[in-house]
Parts: sequence; C-alpha cells; structure tokens
Amino acid sequence: MSSSERCGRSGYGGPRILVNCILATFLAAAPIAADAAPLRILALGDSITAGYGLLPDQALPVRLEARLKADGFDATVINAGVSGDTTAGGAARLDWVLADHPQFALVELGANDALRGLDPGEAYRNLDRILAGLAKAHVRTLLIGMRAPGNWGRDYQQSFDAIYPRLADKYHVPLYAFILDGVALDPALNQGDGLHPNVPGVAVIVARLAPAVESLLKGAGKDGS
Repeated sequence: MSSSERCGRSGYGGPRILVNCILATFLAAAPIAADAAPLRILALGDSITAGYGLLPDQALPVRLEARLKADGFDATVINAGVSGDTTAGGAARLDWVLADHPQFALVELGANDALRGLDPGEAYRNLDRILAGLAKAHVRTLLIGMRAPGNWGRDYQQSFDAIYPRLADKYHVPLYAFILDGVALDPALNQGDGLHPNVPGVAVIVARLAPAVESLLKGAGKDGS
C-alpha cells in the first residue's frame, strides 16, 4: 500500500496527521539523491607536477590522488603541469585551467624561474596574479614553494625564497614551503638529471605533501559534502 493510500484510508485526524501524511507522500515520491561529485583539485605546476621522465600513472597528481582516496577523500587531482613552465606561463594559462571548475588548487611554480635566474620581482607578480585569480574564482589554494639554487648569489636566493611566505601572508593561504623537501640533492630519489624526482622521489613528496593537502580539503568533508 502506498503512502497516499494509507493517508487516504486513515481519514482526517487533525493537522499533525495531515502534515505527516503530506511529508510521507513527498519523501516517497522524491528521487534518491545522486552521490556527491568528487572534490576537484587543480595541480597547476611545472615539470615536477607534469611528471617529467615518468610514466603517466607515476606522476605526482596521480599518486597524490591515490593517497587522498586511500585516506578517505573523494577527490580528483587535475594534472595542469607543463614541463618548462615559468610563473609567467602559469599566469598566462590560468583562465584556461579554471575552465575545469576546480574547488581547490595546488600552485607549484617557480623552479624554472630560479634555474634561469629570472627576476624574483617578476616571479612575485606572476604568482600574485595567479593567487588573485584563484581567490576571485573562490578556489581554496595551497601555495607550494620552491628554493633558489645558490649559484645566483645569496641576495638572489634570499629575494627569491621570500616570495612564497610573502604571498601566503598576503592571500591568507597555507604554504607548503618546499616541493622537493626530503628529495632535493638525493641521487636515490632523483632522475639522472639531478633535478626531477624519480618514482621513489615522488612517493616521498606525496607522503610529505598529502597532510597539507588534506588539511586544505577538510573544510569540505571527507566524503565531498
């Protein structure tokens, strides 16, 4: 017997019974809600994000997504890494990557600026544009830092390294200080060029980075709600 039939046979028994009957009928007729869509995380970066020298399923975004799922987060990590990209390149393609409508972003840029000795002030302005654009789009962001090599001199190194904490303070976003933390300069964790992480190196990055990413996601809930 349907809810409406039960209500019809029960007769009018006062306002409370009538309201309960209407509610029961509505709930019976309402479709079952579809599962919430996965959280969408934009990984905007350079070759470290893109997975230079690795198979597609070994790239950082893929391994990070697997770790997040294992930890109970229904999340998709969008690989928007481009090998050789500078902060200027990342800023230039921001509108394009935002077409994926991410809710969260990991910004990993600056390594190529530092390797080429590009002006830290320009890198700051480019990253500033990126963070401003993400804020305008209401995308919650984790800024991931890079450290300059020492070959450009101490002044350059200090100016470059200061970019990330300054921007994190300006936009009130969390900062993961150094993408290659625990990996840089370790031959066992890098490819032959000494610059790009190998498979074990990616595993170290994921293990260290995942807690910061999960902290970013926790406001949305583990199940995506």
